[in-house]
Order: sequence, then structure tokens, then C-alpha cells
Amino acid sequence: MPDNVPANEFLNLENDKISTSRNWAVWLHEYLEDMPGKQDVLRYVLTANAPETKDNNFTWRDFQERNNNELVAVYGNFVNRALQLTKKYWGGVVPACGELQDVDRQAFDEFKDVKQKVEQLLDQFKFRDAQKEAMNLARIGNRYITECEPWKVWKTDPKRVETILYISLQLVANLAIAFEPFLPFSSKRLRSMINVDAFDWNQLGDTDILKPGHQLAEPELLFEKIDDEAIQRQLDKLEATKKANEAAAWKAAPVKENVDFETFEKLDIRVGLVTDCQRVKKSKKLLQFTLDDGSGQPRTICSGIAAFYEQPEQLIGRRVLFVANFAPRKMMGIESQGMILSAVDADESLSVVTTTKDVKPGSQVG
Repeated sequence: MPDNVPANEFLNLENDKISTSRNWAVWLHEYLEDMPGKQDVLRYVLTANAPETKDNNFTWRDFQERNNNELVAVYGNFVNRALQLTKKYWGGVVPACGELQDVDRQAFDEFKDVKQKVEQLLDQFKFRDAQKEAMNLARIGNRYITECEPWKVWKTDPKRVETILYISLQLVANLAIAFEPFLPFSSKRLRSMINVDAFDWNQLGDTDILKPGHQLAEPELLFEKIDDEAIQRQLDKLEATKKANEAAAWKAAPVKENVDFETFEKLDIRVGLVTDCQRVKKSKKLLQFTLDDGSGQPRTICSGIAAFYEQPEQLIGRRVLFVANFAPRKMMGIESQGMILSAVDADESLSVVTTTKDVKPGSQVG
């Protein structure tokens, strides 16, 4: 019988429940097409957002930030600094470790227990915290290089730089081991860069994994930034899914209660030819229509549909339906003489009601 049944809460997608039937999901084959070579980025973000104790939310903006601010700026940055400096000063050969200073001992001391910590967390099924411990190695490395400033020390004490880079490279090797359960593709690439076919998990925490004289391979960027355009494409895809779901689920509103024919006849609905249409100054909602209503005098009607017509002049020349016998009323200081009829779509957008042929202005609808 099992002695532990680990279970998570729910993971949502952009603040909505994941549903394959509604296509509200990140499909793996589509992700790999849109984000080639970024399998580990998705693995990293999903582990970091694992709903281990409460519901959590996957968003594309968080995905971008974790990639750019953590994988690129922390992990990838440290690896690149260590390998590029080694290439610059020693032709990519692991230097020897000289006499240790306090800052060196502190760095060694900070990651000596990493194996025990990661294993303990994995055994407890705390994958999110275990991954944090692995990333902590890169933070230790960045801090160590920044404090030691080998690019400055090189001018006065090259032997000291050998020790700094030796320790940095041991941290790089430890990162390749520590991230193996979480980012296997990246760990494989990192092993290739440090010219090691494989590591044993039991080496995690060791301070002499890469021996002096070991030749490293050519360094390259381990991760790359994800730009806003790539993220916006994913958001647009989800937005299209949401609109498609809303359209599929749309049902017409219930028919209002019956009225007699005499009540309907009281409305005077007519055809008007739009001769001018423009936004009302100082109003975000109103359009001012000027209609030829067949009377020989222009008719002005204000309608609160400006949000649905960014270029109101496109309505000029259309024949629209309007209620002619509403009492005039002032709107933003303009006397509005009637109401333009519009249809409300499933997405709550509006479209003015028009005729299918050139009916004479002033023709009645009934």
C-alpha cells in the first residue's frame, strides 16, 4: 500500500479554469511550434507555479518574466560569465585552485548542503521548493563573481583569478547536476558546453567536479529572452478562443412580453440617409448623425455608439433605421430628434440597422 499520495490543487490559465473541451489550454504541440527549443522554460514555469498547497494561475506575462528575469538573468547569466571569462583568460581551460580566501570558503559553504536539501524536498514531493534550491546555486555564483570582480583583479593578480574561476566553474558543474530533474534539455546543453558527457547525482555538492586542465567547449547562451510580440501572440490566441467559446454558447435573449398591434403602430420607424456623422466634442460616447429623413429639413440624432465606430465618417451614405416620433431631448447641448436603431451582437458590440437596397429617405418601416 502507498504511504503517501501527493496531490495538487488546481492550476488555472489566465484566471480561468483549464478546459480541453473549451480549448482553454496550452497545447504542447502548439507550444513547441511557437516556442521551439523552449521545453525547459515551460517545465520551469510550471514547476515554479505548481499548485501544491492552493490553486495557482499560469499567465503568459509571468511565463515571460520568469524566463527573462530568472532563467536568463540569473542562471544563464552566471553560466555565461563563468565560461566567457575562462575562455578569455585561459582559453577555456579549467584553471587550478590556489589559496582560498574567506569569500571563497563562504561560497563553498553556501552550496555544500545543496544535495541534501534538494533530495529532502524531492522526497517530500515539494518540487517547487526543490527547484528554488537549484536556482539558488546560480544566485550564489552571480554574487560570488560580482564580489570578487575577476576582470579587475586580473590586472594585478592573475593567480587569484584562477581560484575565482575554478570555484565559479565548480558551481556551473553543480548547476548542471542540480537542474537535471527539472530542466533536462538545458542540463544536457550545459554539459556539452563544459565538455562532460554525464554526471553522477552523487557528485552534487562536490567542489572538485571539473579538474584543473580540463578543456571546456565553446560557450553559448543557455537561455534567450522572450520578447513581447511572442507573448502577445499567445494572448491573442487565447482571446480568439474566448470569443469563439462565447459565440458558440450565445443564446438569444428571451422575447419580451406580448404587446398589441396598436401599441406597435404608435412607433414611427423610418429610413434616414446619413449625410454627415461625427464625434461629439468632449464626449467619448456620442456620435452626431445628420439625416435626410425625406422632409426636406435635416434631422439631427445623437447616439451613444462612438465606441463601435472609430471612423464615424464611414457611416455617411448609409440608409439607417430610426425612431422618428420620440420627443426631442438635449444631449451635450445638442437637440437629438429621435433614436438610431442598432443590433446588439453576441459579443455586445453594436451595428446600426440598415436597409438592403436604396429605399427612399423617409420611408416608413412596418
